[in-house]
Amino acid sequence: MDRSLYVAMSGAKETLLAQTSNNHNLANASTNGFKADLSAFQSRAVQGPGYASRVYSTDATVGWDNTTGSLAQTGQELDVAVQGDGWIAVQGRNGQEAYTRAGDLHVDVNGLLLTATGHPVLNDSGPISVPPYSAIHVGRDGTISIVPVGQQASTMAAVGRIKLVNPPANTLTRGEDGLFHTSNGLPADSDASVSLASGVLESSNVNVADAMVQMIELARRFDLQVKAMKNTDENAQITAKLLGLS
Repeated sequence: MDRSLYVAMSGAKETLLAQTSNNHNLANASTNGFKADLSAFQSRAVQGPGYASRVYSTDATVGWDNTTGSLAQTGQELDVAVQGDGWIAVQGRNGQEAYTRAGDLHVDVNGLLLTATGHPVLNDSGPISVPPYSAIHVGRDGTISIVPVGQQASTMAAVGRIKLVNPPANTLTRGEDGLFHTSNGLPADSDASVSLASGVLESSNVNVADAMVQMIELARRFDLQVKAMKNTDENAQITAKLLGLS
């Protein structure tokens, strides 16, 4: 009895973990530049003394979906999207360099160029500061040009260049802050081949239809495992009664 109960119990527990990951993807279906988490079930033998007769299932994150989300035209001067592979360098909450694909930028009252979530956008030497301007434009190479306040429209001045990087995907990990970090903790080198599109935003790459189907499938799987545990308990009770009669 304990074998079937253990298999059903561990399966139900890991199904809940898989549901958590899937729900996280669904919750970010409208988050600009979001990369969906990938998870998979695996069979593992129970470690420890005794016979290798117990196997349980585990749900593990096996990475993230590196495909590009769809691009939407916004016409906003500070909305940018990375074209193809690459990342925008930003400063994380801990002060370390991190990376994002979310290009909905803005300039705050102090002149700092920030992401929508408040992370300073970096150039090769630190956060980018933008002087007061009457017009602003972000070039394909990340160069930020402005028309200073009081100047003619023909007077454009470059005030900074967004750091664009393209490290191998297998060297990046997603942090709890939603940003990506290099596995060794060192800043990635700038990559001149990465380019931006201005007035465009990259949407999340979560496939909502697939995520909804997965949610239903996981709910049914959890219900099946709970029923298996109940059946195991009923069988144990019946067995105990039969032994009592004998």
